[in-house]
Amino acid sequence: MRGPERKVRVVAVVPAAGLGKRFGSGTNKPLLSLGGKPLVIRPLEVLQSVAEIVEIIPVLKVQDMERGRQIFEEYGLSKIKRIAAGGKERQDSVYHGLKLARQADIVLIHDGVRPIIEKELIERAIEALIVRSAPSSKDEGEGKLSGCDGVVLGVPVKDTIKEAEDGIIKRTLKRSVLWAVQTPQLFLYRNLLSVYEKAMQEGFYSTDDSALVEHYGGKIGVVMGSYRNLKITTPEDLDIAEFFLSHKPEKCI
Repeated sequence: MRGPERKVRVVAVVPAAGLGKRFGSGTNKPLLSLGGKPLVIRPLEVLQSVAEIVEIIPVLKVQDMERGRQIFEEYGLSKIKRIAAGGKERQDSVYHGLKLARQADIVLIHDGVRPIIEKELIERAIEALIVRSAPSSKDEGEGKLSGCDGVVLGVPVKDTIKEAEDGIIKRTLKRSVLWAVQTPQLFLYRNLLSVYEKAMQEGFYSTDDSALVEHYGGKIGVVMGSYRNLKITTPEDLDIAEFFLSHKPEKCI
């Protein structure tokens, strides 16, 4: 008789150490107020509510770590036990977080400046990786989805996308196969750590975690995300997020 299966340990790494160059000089985006709370608190509260996540590791600028620790305690985020120090680039920051997550089976990476994330989407992504990372699928129709090294949330693009150089359009891309990729992105921990170590040794940088995995031959699945799951990049994005919060579906927390 088989014993009970071991619970899969999911650790969330939340990079929130960016400089916010496109938002305005000196702006500390993760600690900006959104609906009466620091922006970064909103995704952290949703991650806290997901049963499969056993630990959350925020990544903050060194000068923000003490203030961040106080804020996390104030909001009762008990799954935050450690804070990683940010690096020069996003990839450096995520790597610092990954090195603290060595007890994870699955690592979930979510941008600290994507505040309108739904618990249901996170749970769906976790389940998708567990199913798709299996070596084979019982359902032959799902065979092409098996053996994935990671899954990402994404949404089909709505606009026509063109490739341009020096102000001249080179070609129009086929919209029906294009996706705008979001976070969270989830990976088998040991695979992602190995990829990161190779990339850091070789000096290969990317702004997207799944692109690193792809670069080293990994297979990434996509799970339908939400058009509400926007990244706060400009002041206008903050206005949109405020609107979404004021028209929040009941399934969001």
